[in-house]
Amino acid sequence: VYSILPLGWRAVHKIEGIIRSEMDAAGGQELHMPVLQPAELWEESGRKAAFGDNLFTLEDRRGRPMVLGPTHEEVITLLVRQNVASYRDLPQMLYQIQTKFRDEPRPRGGLLRVREFDMKDLYSFDANEDGLEESYQKMLRAYANIFDRCALPSLRVEADSGAIGGKDSHEFILEAE
Repeated sequence: VYSILPLGWRAVHKIEGIIRSEMDAAGGQELHMPVLQPAELWEESGRKAAFGDNLFTLEDRRGRPMVLGPTHEEVITLLVRQNVASYRDLPQMLYQIQTKFRDEPRPRGGLLRVREFDMKDLYSFDANEDGLEESYQKMLRAYANIFDRCALPSLRVEADSGAIGGKDSHEFILEAE
């Protein structure tokens, strides 16, 4: 549990501004999704069990099981399923910057893997594999632009998609001593 003081909060907002600028330039559209999510969405996807003890769970006053969002694939999929009627509505690249919650074992790396953190997540919905590849390449360029604008020399490395799954995954890392 931590607080961000005024100077740090100004820096966070400045970085978020750069991120929003690059996401928008790449065709992303910002939205805001709920932190509190119905557990049945996670049961439907099969990922409630995959996240296991890392998932914060609770019940509302009516006894309905809920989770604090560690990510938003379940919510965005429902949203698109309810609002996209045709392949002609695609592609869609929807993103948000929001607080996430993961009840991970106590980290030793400072603020890198804490239980509550802010994350920018973008979800692309494409009509076919070619469209997906185009969206993915736009995001790779956008991330490179973000690190360039922040004057952070980054390295792009292949990554494991973990519980989220997927064909390709990359992370951008910074060298440190």
